[in-house]
Amino acid sequence: MIRVQTEDFNQQREYDRLREQSSVGAVVTFTGLVRDFNQGEQVASLTLEHYPLMTEKSLAQIVMQAKQRWNILACTLIHRVGELKISEQIVFVGIATAHRQDAFAACEYIMDYLKTEAPFWKKECNSQGTSYWVDARESDRSALNKWS
Repeated sequence: MIRVQTEDFNQQREYDRLREQSSVGAVVTFTGLVRDFNQGEQVASLTLEHYPLMTEKSLAQIVMQAKQRWNILACTLIHRVGELKISEQIVFVGIATAHRQDAFAACEYIMDYLKTEAPFWKKECNSQGTSYWVDARESDRSALNKWS
């Protein structure tokens, strides 16, 4: 299940959906939050923009690539767009597998690809009201290289 939405999500509900199959032996989830700092700047809010359909297609490709690498029984990927305030949830990745190793690896793989390859445009606004676009960091690109 892949969703791009403005609304918040309920982690418990998403977790419960992932563990519905009796063959699931592990569920790993990751939730990204808006933090109040980035690269030395105080952050007041974050705005995420995307191109509908193009973004969903890209996310589907990332999940498909993960499914080709690991035995994933269920996957939920939710990414929010719009203006988000400090501590709000941005992204949810949930992976259900038979064994924990596949679930951990697939979740990390999807997050590494989301940080660098998914077509989202991020604009941060600081406490003075100045806004600026944010690009993927070098550490995000380095993390992606381990999967090549």
